[in-house]
Amino acid sequence: MKSPSGSRSTLRVKYVMKDILVNSTPVLCQSDNLAALLIELGYENAVVATAVNGEFVAQHSRGTSLLKTGDKVEILAPMQGG
Repeated sequence: MKSPSGSRSTLRVKYVMKDILVNSTPVLCQSDNLAALLIELGYENAVVATAVNGEFVAQHSRGTSLLKTGDKVEILAPMQGG
């Protein structure tokens, strides 16, 4: 990409790191939403239940559930047994 002065410019993307708790463990993440956090943490294809700050977040709402520093995220996998 060229700038108005004719020289090449570099597009820089700034990631804002957030300090959050995931299952009571401190985590430093760059994800902006819950869906991205699950991918960042390796839960991309996992069947899990999620909550942010004690509020259940349905799978279809994870992409719009924005994260901020200090949030408390719970990721729960189903358990088998009886």
